[in-house]
Amino acid sequence: MARRDKTQPTGEFVLFDVLYEDGMRTSNRKVPSSELRSLDGDTPAKPYIEAQDRKIAEVSGKPRGSIKTLSRSGAR
Repeated sequence: MARRDKTQPTGEFVLFDVLYEDGMRTSNRKVPSSELRSLDGDTPAKPYIEAQDRKIAEVSGKPRGSIKTLSRSGAR
């Protein structure tokens, strides 16, 4: 009987660590890899994460600060 591969498919999302101006940090924020398929590198990830933050703030009522730095999360 064949074993099922237990790993998740790679290449669907890129994970980012976000540091905000107020010192708050979030890790493993998902950005679809299709958003990053340009010559701009990781630059398109910032507006995508900012849009996520606006949705989160709308639902929770707690706005997030401005993004200070954005970096890819380390490999798991």
